Amino acid sequence: MGTSVQVTPLSGVYNENPLSYLVSIDGFNFLIDCGWNDHFDPSLLQPLSKVASKIDAVLISYGDMLHLGALPFAMKQFGLNAPVFSTEPVYRLGLLTMYDQSFSRKAVSEFDLFSLDDIDSAFQNFTRLTYSQNHHLSGKGEGIVIAPHVAGHLLGGTVWKITKDGEDVVYAVDFNHRKERHLNGTVLESFYRPAVLITDAYNALNSQPSRQQRDKQFLETILKTLEGGGNVLIPVDSAGRVLELLLILEHFWGQRFLNSPIFFLSYVSSSTIDYIKSFLEWMSDSIAKSFETSRDNAFLMKHVTLLIGKEDLDNASTGPKVVLASVASLEAGFSHDIFAEWAADVKNLVLFTERGQFGTLARMLQADPPPKAVKMTMSRRVPLVGDELIAYEEEQKRLKREEELKASLIKEEELKVSHGPENNLSDPMVIDSGNTHPPLDVVGSRGSGHRDVLIDGFVPPSTSVAPMFPFYENSLEWDEFGEVINPDDYVVQDEDMDQSTMHVGGDIDGKFDEGSASLILDTKPSKVVSNELTVQVKCSLIYMDYEGRSDGRSIKSILTHVAPLKLVLVHGSAEATEHLKQHFLNIKNVQVYAPQIEETIDVTSDLCAYKVQLSEKLMSNVLFKKLGDYEVAWVDAEVGKTENDMLSILPISSPAPPHKPVLVGDLKMADFKQFLASKGVQVEFAGGALRCGEYVTLRKVGNPSQKGGTSGTQQIIIEGPLCEDYYKIREYLYSQFYLL
Repeated sequence: MGTSVQVTPLSGVYNENPLSYLVSIDGFNFLIDCGWNDHFDPSLLQPLSKVASKIDAVLISYGDMLHLGALPFAMKQFGLNAPVFSTEPVYRLGLLTMYDQSFSRKAVSEFDLFSLDDIDSAFQNFTRLTYSQNHHLSGKGEGIVIAPHVAGHLLGGTVWKITKDGEDVVYAVDFNHRKERHLNGTVLESFYRPAVLITDAYNALNSQPSRQQRDKQFLETILKTLEGGGNVLIPVDSAGRVLELLLILEHFWGQRFLNSPIFFLSYVSSSTIDYIKSFLEWMSDSIAKSFETSRDNAFLMKHVTLLIGKEDLDNASTGPKVVLASVASLEAGFSHDIFAEWAADVKNLVLFTERGQFGTLARMLQADPPPKAVKMTMSRRVPLVGDELIAYEEEQKRLKREEELKASLIKEEELKVSHGPENNLSDPMVIDSGNTHPPLDVVGSRGSGHRDVLIDGFVPPSTSVAPMFPFYENSLEWDEFGEVINPDDYVVQDEDMDQSTMHVGGDIDGKFDEGSASLILDTKPSKVVSNELTVQVKCSLIYMDYEGRSDGRSIKSILTHVAPLKLVLVHGSAEATEHLKQHFLNIKNVQVYAPQIEETIDVTSDLCAYKVQLSEKLMSNVLFKKLGDYEVAWVDAEVGKTENDMLSILPISSPAPPHKPVLVGDLKMADFKQFLASKGVQVEFAGGALRCGEYVTLRKVGNPSQKGGTSGTQQIIIEGPLCEDYYKIREYLYSQFYLL
């Protein structure tokens, strides 16, 4: 049998709920993504709570709420305690996203599902990987290799490839094949025939206009509103798709020399852009090349102002403006409050760039036709005064007294345990905690003879002549160069640096803006005051697709090219999931699955794979030849069993049959041209062939590549009369290969 693979959806199948899936590979349990919605609905996490303690590793593909929003809560409440793997941008921007969500909720409610400390604690479990980095798991996961690959959609977005015994399990959701201003397209098409491919059907029914047409419509719509004296509100995420929108607006404002201000408003806006400036190597080739050639950082924006508080926006220009404000769902955050203020003005525009989550205000406003009025809850924090403040302070004092009493009782119990029943209270080194009056000989005058030294909690060892503190001699090792040191003692660990930058009470300036830090440090007693109001929706409401996902036509084309042996469909409406399922059921050699929540499907490969060991007797007679970073050899052997019943490759018992010589190597004609030129041979390309001297021609024929980028069968034909040049060129050609 092949590698055992089971997939169990925990959230996000046959609907647009957050993504979370349990993937078991030979008994090793991966939790791939751990998302939550903007309602923070605990019922969505019930399936996760049942398996959280069994998770061995967590893989996070994107740094937004739908992919990692539940991670702090799951680690705090469900006992999820496993290493988490992601790319560096997903780790950094995911952390800021969670902070922004926490700030937005606590500003308008008694949010207690998780705290900033819970977020810090969860993100300390992260291990960051670079694209295409193979990470070998150990222990229970021995033999499993995980590797992140470019997915597009969001900065650091990941297509995960999990490999075990030569079989690949690929997890690719929300990918984008299109190259954007700040991101390259996905590399999913470079994979070919994985054993299992888990992907989504979210965009299976959607089509997209060209990028130029979409950008033109986007900018013209904004410009028309500004020229009409209106304001533009664009609800955005904290640190995801907003980056693409900022670059579009920055570029357009610079081209048109526009004066209308652009504001990016979130609790972590400045911190987000500061981090983004250091992630250029994760962005598109054009951004990286621009920085390499001219040191031009695309996110040193001249036309975008970063704000971290609503009062900053209120104090800004009173004229028409563009505001990108979090949160995208309009359920909380600055976008919620701004919409309530601007919705009643017919000149204003609310421009949605992504589909709202189900049941949110944004989704309601994207309906066709949109509602003419909506009910909203407006909440704000106000300081406690009068009787409320007095009652709060008395309650805090009572809680403090209870904590002190509890601490003192615990201390007394610890002293009784440490002293033990055999200890005599007359021992001068033991203090009776219940006796508050010191002995007379201690209170006496300074010259009143000998006194006992009373040290709380110190019990002298029974072998000591007199009471003394323990002393441990630190023995040092020396060699001919001096004292032997351990270099690891002088290395600053990444975890220590991350903890110092993440810890709220430590270096706040390293993580937050002044306004965000003040929210953390503000410990003034306060309460939340809420009121219901009906908002008349007279402003324009427009949706344009800037989600950064491949459309339905592209998804079908890419998945057909990848040609997985088994296809598992997740995350998408029931209609979209069934549409994509039926499409691939009509394709031969593909098994399609679309499981329900908590339904475990077995997608174990039908291939037979066996583990064999190379016997020492065989290896001792093998002659290896160096080939780049590898060594290769021709082996004639047979499979047998060892004494411990393990399969092993053994030397053949009969003489090895002769075999045709094999030339190993990959010759590039351009490199061979330079080699011949260095040998004094006149050489040039002509008609797709390499002309060597006057008579000899080299031509490469055959399929240069197969699907997935693997090498195909190629032949190099040498043409010309049998002359001295022919044999010399052939000898040079053979020298470029290894003969087995």
